[in-house]
Amino acid sequence: MILTDGLRSIGAAVRLWFSPARVREEGATPDYRFSLANERTFLAWLRTGLALVGGGFAVDQFLPRLHEGLRVTFTLVLLAGGALCTLRAVNHWVRCERAMRRGEDLPVSRFPTALALAVAVLAVAVVVLVLLGRTD
Repeated sequence: MILTDGLRSIGAAVRLWFSPARVREEGATPDYRFSLANERTFLAWLRTGLALVGGGFAVDQFLPRLHEGLRVTFTLVLLAGGALCTLRAVNHWVRCERAMRRGEDLPVSRFPTALALAVAVLAVAVVVLVLLGRTD
């Protein structure tokens, strides 16, 4: 029962991604400045996702001497991070827009912290490998 309710909830949220006009059916229209700020945040998350995808391709193309397993791992982590970031952007936009229309507090998220930590760990790992000469 809990699983099916959870799946229905996820399904409803995903439908809102593809039908943003349905978001307008809820609550009252917020000040346009807030909706536009929400949209700018959405676009910033998309740029971040695109940068992660570009970083994945860069690691694959510009570090050919890096151990094959490490290079593929770094590439896949960056590509997956980019995909997650773009999906999270849509989800966050919908959740914030709904909260503003309902007069609720904006939703909080741990995703920015998790993303920042993952990128930092990956960057430190690449720096260490470069300093150790593992990329030659």
